[in-house]
Amino acid sequence: MLKTDKTRFEKFLSLLQGASLAFAIAGGSYLFLILLPFGFLFSLAVGFFFFLLGSFFFVMFEIAQLQIDKAEEVKKQTQLLEKLVHHDKTLSDY
Repeated sequence: MLKTDKTRFEKFLSLLQGASLAFAIAGGSYLFLILLPFGFLFSLAVGFFFFLLGSFFFVMFEIAQLQIDKAEEVKKQTQLLEKLVHHDKTLSDY
């Protein structure tokens, strides 16, 4: 079953994931190319630092999304277990 109704927070989280990934790739590449006249190793280090920074934020937002998905799955499982317990109680009455 596909979930199509996302909350505003989940949509915002997806936007932040994309922005941080773009920051990691485009920002790191851009800084590498801009700082290339100052030396290859220096520009590589700065570009790699910004790539790691953007990747870190991407991973953090992905972890937040996974926690939201896990909480929703636990809610579904809890509802199913409550139905099962209720059904078991009605059967034991007979």
